[in-house]
Amino acid sequence: MTVSQAEQDVADICYEEDDLCSNPHVEHTIGDVISRRQLLKTLAAAGAAAMLAPSTEAVEKLAPSVNRAVNPSTLTFEEVAHGLSLDTEVAEGYEVEVLLRWGDPILSEAAAFDPWQQTAERQLGQFGYNCDFIAFLPLPPLSNGAPRGLLCVNHEYTNTNLMLPGITGPQALLQLPREMVDVELAALGHTVCEIQLEKHGWAVQRESVLNRRISALDTEMVVSGPAAGHPRLKTSADPTGKRVLGTLNNCAGGVTPWGTMLICEENFNAYFSGAAGATPEARNHKRYGIDGPSRFSPAWAKHYSRFDIEQEPNEPNRFGWVVEFDPHDPQSTPIKRTALGRVKHEGAGIVVNHDGRVVVYCGDDERFDYVYRFVTSRAYDKSDKQANRHLLDEGVLSAARFDEDGTVTWLPLIFGEGPLSPENDFHSQADVLIETRRAADLVGATPMDRPEDIEPSPTNDHVFVILTNNDQRSEDQTNKANPRAGNEHGHVLEMIPPAQATGADHAADTFRWEVFLRAGDPLEARDNAKYHPQTSQHGWFSSPDNCTFDAQGRLWLTTDSDQESTGFGDGIYACDTSGNGRALPKLFFRGPRGSEVSGVCISPDCETLFVSVQHPGEESGSDFQTPTTRWPDFSAEMPPRPAVVAIRKRGGGVVGS
Repeated sequence: MTVSQAEQDVADICYEEDDLCSNPHVEHTIGDVISRRQLLKTLAAAGAAAMLAPSTEAVEKLAPSVNRAVNPSTLTFEEVAHGLSLDTEVAEGYEVEVLLRWGDPILSEAAAFDPWQQTAERQLGQFGYNCDFIAFLPLPPLSNGAPRGLLCVNHEYTNTNLMLPGITGPQALLQLPREMVDVELAALGHTVCEIQLEKHGWAVQRESVLNRRISALDTEMVVSGPAAGHPRLKTSADPTGKRVLGTLNNCAGGVTPWGTMLICEENFNAYFSGAAGATPEARNHKRYGIDGPSRFSPAWAKHYSRFDIEQEPNEPNRFGWVVEFDPHDPQSTPIKRTALGRVKHEGAGIVVNHDGRVVVYCGDDERFDYVYRFVTSRAYDKSDKQANRHLLDEGVLSAARFDEDGTVTWLPLIFGEGPLSPENDFHSQADVLIETRRAADLVGATPMDRPEDIEPSPTNDHVFVILTNNDQRSEDQTNKANPRAGNEHGHVLEMIPPAQATGADHAADTFRWEVFLRAGDPLEARDNAKYHPQTSQHGWFSSPDNCTFDAQGRLWLTTDSDQESTGFGDGIYACDTSGNGRALPKLFFRGPRGSEVSGVCISPDCETLFVSVQHPGEESGSDFQTPTTRWPDFSAEMPPRPAVVAIRKRGGGVVGS
């Protein structure tokens, strides 16, 4: 691909990565996306003032803040109001502590953060950019009884114009020097950091030997499972097809029962440039949205041939996997587990089945893509951690079909079965896993509205599927599981595995399903929203993203919405999943303007809620020098910084009570 062509292509790009649709089962073009996004921006600019708040008439029709005496919800906090703010907002009686910010040193030898003098070497010892998934793994308390643990945090992607000075447009992205590209690569990946609860809140323990940065720049990983060593994973840098440098776009994840981390590679396509048609992997690359300039940093392919698919056509096949590593061993080598399939993994919701096998649920976060389930061949061994070391290398990956009668049918993706045969250019299980999307196309999985987090409830074994949105679904493409055309706000499904005498059977061939809620404004007839009837004017939301459960089985949701359209910032909403308060969301926390709230995690004692605040100030016209917010430092010397915050109740107590 010539530089001049790349310059032209990059100058034309104005879409968000999640607006892509590469499923050939639906009609869609990038031109459609660009036109729609540009139209929305134009309309938003013309009517921004009108969208910042609902009309007085609309507010009067909504339920007021619900009176506690008649409130059916088990959540007793007074909810936050919708709005746009420079800072965070949290429910009355709670405190927000900024725990880890982009650039904070997490290794003992790391340099202090200076955004004007940032280097890759400095970044490798510091907290990375755009924090997302969070896991808290308790460690034995100190002699004084103080709780401590490992905070494990993904770093999804970079906002070059917000993190690097002087980057103001497409041309600057193309001309980004290698030193700055290396800073971006170093800022991706994952952070493991020991924290301890002290008198005034949680504190980072910089001297801990367990602290670690995993990066896209210098962390070597191995490939395991059926696709390891396959010719389609071999490159000039790795002729074995079994070793990969780095991990990309780590969004959500999970924690295995044996204590390892699963971090998931999502929009990996966005880092590769080149014409798919000029490669032997053309069909494969196009199905994953790789055909043209890269999205996040067009200079990457200029400085590193591995990101140019015309030079290294197999390199993208080495991304899009679930990566496992041991956070308790800072020397452990991360492993890409190919048996779980290659898609834009949003997360890995894990449950031990009634028969001891481990089940992993994953969503492929793109419009019209699929819900997946992986069931291990062997049972989990509680008594021997080492026996589980390669448990995720053997098992059956399936895609979901949501039938109109309320049945979920799991369709195995096994080489040689049905259409997954040489007649359709599958010659091994490795081919099926490398082209998981095409395999799911052929077996007849149901195209969904951006499946993101998929998590099993700890109290009833129901599995909740978070579907963020899909404004490209037409009326004739609707079905009961995706009931709205132009679904701008998303919805949540609830899958119910069949009960057995020893517990729910998450490995069963069929489940039941139902719609838990439909997001959107309940006063807008066109939204066709569905909540509990007592949902207040501040309780409705748009574009659910990540989720977790507390010990009572209550659902905590984060959002990733179009703030220009809704007129309010993203936040955390909580609701009961059963009882009289089922599907009655309440706004608990709101992020600063331009930010996405993600990676929500609750400590085992349920007294701390950790959450990631991504890309504060990510708005039109905002950049390093002139951001629309300088959260969390609010210093003229600092740009906006993605950060993890810890939320606790004043005086202690269970979050949500």
